[in-house]
Amino acid sequence: MASQQPLTTRSPLIIPCSYLTTEGNKTGSWRFLRPQYEEKTSPCSSACPSGEDIARIQMLTAQGSFKEAWETILMENPFPGVCGRVCYHPCELQCNRREFDETIAIHTIERFLADTASRYELKFGLDKLPEKKQKVAVIGSGPSGLAAAYFLALLGYQSDVFEALPEPGGVLRWGIPHYRLPPNILNEEVSRLQDFGVRIHCSKPVSRKFLKEAKNNYDAIFLGCGHSQSLPLSIPGEDLPGVKNGLDFLKKIRRGDIPALRGTVAVIGGGNTAIDAARSAVRLGSKVILVYRRRQQDMPAFAEEVEMALEEGIEIRELETPVEIESQKKDLVVTLQKMRVAQEDPQGRARIKPEGKKRKKIRVQHLLIAVGSSAAEDWYDLPGKKRGVIKLNNCVLVHRSREPALVYGGDLTASIKSVVHAVASGKEAAMALDVLFREGPGTIESTLKACLVGIGPSLSMEIYLGGPRVKRSHSIVSYDNLNTDYFRFAPAISQPRLLREERLQSFAEINLKIGASLAIRESERCFNCGICNQCDNCQLFCPEIAVIRDQNPQGRHINYEYCKGCGLCVVECPRNAMALEEERS
Repeated sequence: MASQQPLTTRSPLIIPCSYLTTEGNKTGSWRFLRPQYEEKTSPCSSACPSGEDIARIQMLTAQGSFKEAWETILMENPFPGVCGRVCYHPCELQCNRREFDETIAIHTIERFLADTASRYELKFGLDKLPEKKQKVAVIGSGPSGLAAAYFLALLGYQSDVFEALPEPGGVLRWGIPHYRLPPNILNEEVSRLQDFGVRIHCSKPVSRKFLKEAKNNYDAIFLGCGHSQSLPLSIPGEDLPGVKNGLDFLKKIRRGDIPALRGTVAVIGGGNTAIDAARSAVRLGSKVILVYRRRQQDMPAFAEEVEMALEEGIEIRELETPVEIESQKKDLVVTLQKMRVAQEDPQGRARIKPEGKKRKKIRVQHLLIAVGSSAAEDWYDLPGKKRGVIKLNNCVLVHRSREPALVYGGDLTASIKSVVHAVASGKEAAMALDVLFREGPGTIESTLKACLVGIGPSLSMEIYLGGPRVKRSHSIVSYDNLNTDYFRFAPAISQPRLLREERLQSFAEINLKIGASLAIRESERCFNCGICNQCDNCQLFCPEIAVIRDQNPQGRHINYEYCKGCGLCVVECPRNAMALEEERS
């Protein structure tokens, strides 16, 4: 019988092996697309009037580098403690995270960083440029004047700030109630500016004569006087006892001169001063009616403040305007004309007109007028289109031979009357004066244009000084540019606040502090749009191992001898901090 053969036979396993390195195969020669690291601009930074590097601030906070994050704010804004409380945070309206789940609480993080710096008495390490010979006079110690003096000091210039009132701060001290901005916060930030070399002279009012005499002592003057003159209603009866000015009312409260307000108070206006006056009157025990001639949605006051006013029981009567005030015994009888929306302007704000003869009367015990304000002196008025006048985004510069340069800023030039816009004005003025002193007026506009954050109009002092941010592209990262597969849904933190009942008992600050763990958790939600946070996706996904880590500021580089230009690194970058371009011959 024949022997059986095995059904299978084993063959030797042969594995080809090269004894030569593959480094000689320069696969990069196949490339027709070139990936590169290109940090871009986040939409929140572009929307911030002071141009803060918000994506980087959030990244540093998430890493626990609180001092570095705080100093990053100070490079662009000297008031993180103030703005973390009173800024209306337009940055958050442009946050890409809004399209994913909820916006980042940017202002809450800014306040946390300022509170942390205060708690641990941190000293900021920004270095001044070498001292310059030119001197600048700053008129007004409000946010624009103090910001101008701060940035001038950073650029090496000596400045003197002249303030008519006995304490510095302008609207920050006299126009914003304690429940929004406690005085100790403002005092700390002003003291830091003084330690930095800003000289403030209080109880020193300045007249038109000063401008003529200044050329003997100063090379430039910054006018940051603000709008401190309240506008009248121009109706019969507004001079009656019991009718008060909203700004003066707020100043008295800030001085500790708390007026007795019992009964019903009518506040006329729809801006921030009107809302602050109404909310202050509620805290003094009054019932408050706020009368506004347009719709609630048209109010120039910040929306969040309006919402809290409603929470606190303030009644808003929209589309009504006072036409007469009469005195009856100890009361004021206000005649209100009904208004109607005739049409809307391109921004959606109502254009109104009287609705026939529809009128009604309300009886109140006090009336506060807060319908707007203007410059207190006519010599604050802006110059017309004359030779030597340069109109910039946030200020107006006038230069003439053998006279000090004159810069108008703050409320005198800002289209939006806010603290952060005032800061932007002061910073732009300091940069413009530096260019004027060094290069002359011809290059001011082109030099500042190169310092725009994204498409502007915000300016960056870090870019102006040639810091790392100067390498960043002006291209703004949109939500569609991000790779959101790497992010998880997470709700935003809720701002802790005093309960409504607690708010109405005093002028104590409403918004409460948050701890480090909450701040880190919230900052970790940030997409860090456009900047590299060292996530290493580019290295992990590179099929050619062409991404090499090193010690340069970027932390890595691409070895183009082996990069085939597949673009995987660009696609897998969560934050759009890379770009893919056609290879140049």
